[in-house]
Amino acid sequence: MLNHFNFRKFKDKVLITNDFGSYAFLDNNTFKKFVTNKLDKTSDCYEALKHENFIIEKPNELFGDEMKEKLRGIKSYALSGTSLHIFAITNACNVNCVYCQAKDKSSSLTGFMSVETARKAVEVALQAPGDSLTFEIQGGEPLLNFNVVKEIIEHTNEVKGNKEILFTLVSNLVALDDEKLKYLVDHKVSVCTSLDGPKQVQENNRRCKVSGSTFDYATKGVKKLQENGICGGAIQTTTRYSLQYPEEIVNTYFEMGMHGMFIRALTPLGFAKADWETIGYSPQEFLEFYRRAFDRILEINRNGHCFPELHASYFLRKMLHGTAVNYMELRSPCGAGMGQLSYYYNGDVYTCDEGRMISEAGIDAFKLGNVYENSYDELMANPVCKTLAIASVVESLPGCSDCVYNPYCGVCPVVNYAHEKDIFPRSPKNFRCEVYSGMMNIYFDKLLNGDEQTLKIFESWIND
Repeated sequence: MLNHFNFRKFKDKVLITNDFGSYAFLDNNTFKKFVTNKLDKTSDCYEALKHENFIIEKPNELFGDEMKEKLRGIKSYALSGTSLHIFAITNACNVNCVYCQAKDKSSSLTGFMSVETARKAVEVALQAPGDSLTFEIQGGEPLLNFNVVKEIIEHTNEVKGNKEILFTLVSNLVALDDEKLKYLVDHKVSVCTSLDGPKQVQENNRRCKVSGSTFDYATKGVKKLQENGICGGAIQTTTRYSLQYPEEIVNTYFEMGMHGMFIRALTPLGFAKADWETIGYSPQEFLEFYRRAFDRILEINRNGHCFPELHASYFLRKMLHGTAVNYMELRSPCGAGMGQLSYYYNGDVYTCDEGRMISEAGIDAFKLGNVYENSYDELMANPVCKTLAIASVVESLPGCSDCVYNPYCGVCPVVNYAHEKDIFPRSPKNFRCEVYSGMMNIYFDKLLNGDEQTLKIFESWIND
């Protein structure tokens, strides 16, 4: 019998996928035999499809221990508590980004988390189950509230017990000085910054409120971090201006000694939503940019360097190994509440970073409570957590449940709400869907071509 599968035409083949993340390309004739149970049972194709759980010879195999263990492994992120805790310790910033998601046009950027609130937020976060948690400190610009950065780290270390805590800081590096750098080094804090490309792109997208160049601050800061052994990286955000520089953006990362890069499209929240007509683009325009950037990244890898595109690596882990990936946007259900919580400067707690961001526009639909009033268990018991879980199970969403990319994808109810005033997507092919589908088209096109060197490169990205 046939196990459940989804399919679509892919060039001159038919691509089929199943709930385990397995995929196969079949020619039209083989596909017809497959769906009519007429495949030769002695053929290599039959054995391969059986091995990948597209074919089940006994009905009870569908619920057998092996399959249950596979599914449990794929969904392992849903079987543990909140692992990522984001402390947004200020909404003030020393950079004006044309696409800022974290503020609205009417936002008052004067909020700073107090030491007392930081301590309360840490104590709530440490109530989460799990022996290993990540505490991410961000803003606004967190270095503008460095006393609270230190308080979060030091209070955590005082009261964490046996829990292992990974500290990471998200900063534009403009306010990084030697004293702050030494503290981050001494306390083993990883740092992530934003770098949108070469100087003209960076300064178009991210403009300093103080004197100096955001590109110079970023490049000098990254060099200092590298020299001091701090683990970190950067995230690239693509605006309409960026579209003309795909190769130059990749080259900038490579020449700076980065260990890879994460390419992302705009998320239409905050300024990006308000100014979309100026800085936004169509999915097709982004995908042409991404394809060119991706090909340049592959060229670098073919020349002997391991330089992954990290967005691709998340997808490829699922495609090639059927491995659970705890990247919040590609979980099903998504990471809201169960995977991450966001603690704002005033102690309010949100389901996720996106939920916190749209609160700046006066939308508190994704607020779960406050660190002064609620325990972790009470926050998780808020009906909003359950609602977002229901709204982000791609296996049951119209337009997603029968999509061939279903096993690899995810949805964001907060972005859906910002777009359509509904946590359930009303448009089955919205901007985010078309971008993710187009990216996966690129990966599967490479897999279909079967170039041995490219396949080895992909494996190096996911086994690194």
